Amino acid sequence: MKVRASLKSLKEKPGSIVVRRRGKVYVINKKNPRWKGRQG
Repeated sequence: MKVRASLKSLKEKPGSIVVRRRGKVYVINKKNPRWKGRQG
C-alpha cells in the first residue's frame, strides 16, 4: 500500500474505489491490488 499526499493518480486507475474508513481516505482496487493507497 502506498501512502500519498494526493490520491488523484490512484483513483483514475481502472477499477479503483475511494473509501473513507476511520477518518482516513483509502483507494482499494480489486482488479489490480498493487494500486491500493492511503491518504496522509
